[in-house]
Amino acid sequence: MSTQAPLCIAMHPADNVAIVANDGGLPAGTRLPGGQVLVDKVPQAHKVALEDIPEGGAVRRYNVVIGYALKFIAAGSWVHERLLQMPDARALDGLPIATAKPTPMEPLAGYTFEGYRNADGSVGTRNILAITQTVQCVAGVTDFAVQRIKAELLPKYPNVDDVVALEHGYGCGVAIDAPDAAVPIRTLRNISLNPNFGGEVMVVSLGCEKLQPERLMPPGAIALVDQRTLQEAPLDVVCLQDEAHVGFMSMVDSILRQADEHLKRLNARRRETVPASELVVGVQCGGSDAFSGVTANPAVGFCTDLLVRAGATVMFSEVTEVRDGIDQLTARAATPEVAQALIDQMVWYDAYLARGRVDRSANTTPGNKKGGLSNIVEKAMGSIVKSGSAPIAGVVAPGEKAVQKGLIYAATPASDFICGTLQLAAGMNLHVFTTGRGTPYGLAQVPVIKVATRSDLARRWHDLMDVNAGRIADGQATIEEVGWELFHLMLDVASGRKKTWAEHWKLANQLVLFNPAPVT
Repeated sequence: MSTQAPLCIAMHPADNVAIVANDGGLPAGTRLPGGQVLVDKVPQAHKVALEDIPEGGAVRRYNVVIGYALKFIAAGSWVHERLLQMPDARALDGLPIATAKPTPMEPLAGYTFEGYRNADGSVGTRNILAITQTVQCVAGVTDFAVQRIKAELLPKYPNVDDVVALEHGYGCGVAIDAPDAAVPIRTLRNISLNPNFGGEVMVVSLGCEKLQPERLMPPGAIALVDQRTLQEAPLDVVCLQDEAHVGFMSMVDSILRQADEHLKRLNARRRETVPASELVVGVQCGGSDAFSGVTANPAVGFCTDLLVRAGATVMFSEVTEVRDGIDQLTARAATPEVAQALIDQMVWYDAYLARGRVDRSANTTPGNKKGGLSNIVEKAMGSIVKSGSAPIAGVVAPGEKAVQKGLIYAATPASDFICGTLQLAAGMNLHVFTTGRGTPYGLAQVPVIKVATRSDLARRWHDLMDVNAGRIADGQATIEEVGWELFHLMLDVASGRKKTWAEHWKLANQLVLFNPAPVT
């Protein structure tokens, strides 16, 4: 148990619960700063009742009803998920529509980073050769080839950061003509065009798959990326079933031969000074705990406002983790059209979950609950604060690319890997990921800055966490101070001056294409 003085954190004066901040939690009998005496031992990050709560009474955190007491809860009691009835989801009619009228934010000028300017005007933070795969069947061959490329070719091209295969589980055995099949197809297409890949599109195909290269990259798909000639260059495809390939190594040699041409062009690229407005940042949380909405996510939210003031694009996501705060989002929509687009994404996802005979309650994990989160309502309130306070300027459907500046809602499932994949498709060139329980999550395609919600996690995972937001709960730093620290770190990482721990250890999760269409 902690030897520190008892510390509890309530998020709003109207809250009737607070979370225990002490490392190791607090034992029964502890007198809290408000005078309550703990009836139970309460683990760190878990809630304690600040007053008697009658059976059926509302339990409030963030000044939001996160549940109703299933029985009488005495002041000083541990309040956990088994004591709460989760509220019904907020109805999607009668919502406030673009009603918030915040004071315009003062522009934040003069901040720059060193990035790679692309022919289509986008900017990369890394210079990577990505090899797109049309189908999972080619993954083994492509991986073998990538290892040879890294060993034999990459040392000749010092200005190229890495070579990655865009491996996924899609491409065949699917209802390729189903309406929702557009989602995974456009996701893979837009990932292939991510700013960090410099417009060098290279595809490895099997030959007989349903997702043919021409369907993945139809004429015109890369016209804005490849401007080296007046005519669009033909799509560069290595087809393993071509009769010219005799044996395994001939397939590998073909991939190496084509990769070499792309590497030559990428190696000629140089970083140049660009404004911070060229950042396209995806923010996400995973392995969340009750501190996520107290420390890391508010700091990210403050940083989000700084980025928006600097003219950058910031995307927040995870439909189920904003669904219970949809009224907050529609109120912050810049226009009624943006508010309706937010509602449309909630309607679509509600229907998607209903087809699977599940609802939003399926979101919370055992780790979330061990970290003090009782249900998705509480989790959502802590998740939304990553978005800061700026008006929501636009909405991006799953797999689509973001085309405007400002704060964007990029609709994705809450799965870390699917969310990251879809944010890549939306054009993300830098990723911020907060965690309370801890996860070694990473992406090979984009730098991932990890932010710990608790100092205990930051100490134990000192070589995995880039920023310790737990200092906010410890009283050692403010939300604003950590937000500015993150902002400056992002510019350094985007410039290549610093590497994240995930980059240092080369931690990379496989891409997961969101496929709501049937599998055949």
